[in-house]
Amino acid sequence: MKNNHELWATHFPQFIENKDKGVDFLMDASSLVKLPAGKQVFYPGSVCENYLLVLDGVVKVQLMAADTGREILLYHVRSGDSCVLTTSCLLSGDSYPAEGIAEIDVTAFAMSSQAFYRCIELSAFFREFVFKNFSSRLSNIISRMESVVFETIDQRICKALLASGDKVIAKTHQELAYESGTAREVVSRHLKNFENIGWVSLKRGTVDIINREALIKACNKSEET
Repeated sequence: MKNNHELWATHFPQFIENKDKGVDFLMDASSLVKLPAGKQVFYPGSVCENYLLVLDGVVKVQLMAADTGREILLYHVRSGDSCVLTTSCLLSGDSYPAEGIAEIDVTAFAMSSQAFYRCIELSAFFREFVFKNFSSRLSNIISRMESVVFETIDQRICKALLASGDKVIAKTHQELAYESGTAREVVSRHLKNFENIGWVSLKRGTVDIINREALIKACNKSEET
């Protein structure tokens, strides 16, 4: 089992290499936490108490419509990442507007909100790290929202199918709907159309890509007006 210093060196080497005096405080103030798959990390209305840096695993951050129960994926937090909503809530003092769930087992460094504020004050390096990550993740969220608002359903489903680069997509229609920001019934209808024109082959729990070039072309096609 690696000690915390070795884990920092493996997953966040820039912290070990940096000579900023506040970085030592940051690492000493952090504790190692493990979250099992399915664990709710935060939920709408909850107060942000910790800043997390993910070492291993994936946290999915999603919105849920209160009236329909439909979930919309905002982003994933993976190894080497921090959560943009967590950063936003810590900086603003607001509660979480969305839900975070460990998609698979997660190992992370956690520091209290008090330690986070102190590190922001002490360390120019940490301030730059926090705001660069915040800016990058925020840009990704805006890009995803633009996709949901401005792209056609066909484009979003095609992108979801092509995202992994695999020929066989081991995902249910519900999972594809979640990633595409639409309803399962809509995805099923469009996938059936894709199958009818020879783009994919539908099987239980999987979608086999038959004509990747057609899917790529559909992704790049501008929405008709």
